[in-house]
Amino acid sequence: MKIDGCEFPDDLLYDSDGLVWARPLTSGDVQVGITSIYAAVAGRIAKVSGKTAGVEYAKGSAIGFLESGKYFGPIRAPVGGVLQEINPKVLVKPRTMMEDLYREGWIARVHPSNLAADRRSLLALPAAAEFLAKQIAALRVRCFAAFPDYEMFEIGVECAAVLVKLNELLVQVPLGEIVHLVTDDPTSPIEMVRWSDETGQPVIDERREGPLFHFLVRKTS
Repeated sequence: MKIDGCEFPDDLLYDSDGLVWARPLTSGDVQVGITSIYAAVAGRIAKVSGKTAGVEYAKGSAIGFLESGKYFGPIRAPVGGVLQEINPKVLVKPRTMMEDLYREGWIARVHPSNLAADRRSLLALPAAAEFLAKQIAALRVRCFAAFPDYEMFEIGVECAAVLVKLNELLVQVPLGEIVHLVTDDPTSPIEMVRWSDETGQPVIDERREGPLFHFLVRKTS
């Protein structure tokens, strides 16, 4: 389910803050990760660390930590139990969390002590949709299809000049990286379509917020 641009898979359970998800596995363990709300709050994640495996942690205890250029905070266990492992993929490549939050970007696997009791305080969709929408608004979260590597804020600049700057930036950035462009030029939706057709660089997400237009561009060539 998508709520205000933020993705929340229907098959997961969510903690009471809407920051962490839980996926019960057939093995009896529970996979744990962060939601699109928490990812947006943290920003581009530079480092993930985990607590010691093989130790039992109470529900709500920190089992890991996130670090970005603007944020440092805990990943709290949505269920109590023994921490089985921290996902080695996110330890080596934190970007995995941002590229695939709900699958490859899981953070921890916990063997719950009392899942039946703990899951009573976890939230499920669609009932949780209203609460999650309120959290998005309260935290002023903005979710996009991907996390940008570069930001361009071009307010009061004509779109033609903005696109010149965008082209100059794309020459410098590595393939696969993403630019978040913000402009207030009302012609930008049409101009960005034309620019994308001409350059072959895809606009992977766009939205309007009041007088501002947001575009995510991925460098592919």
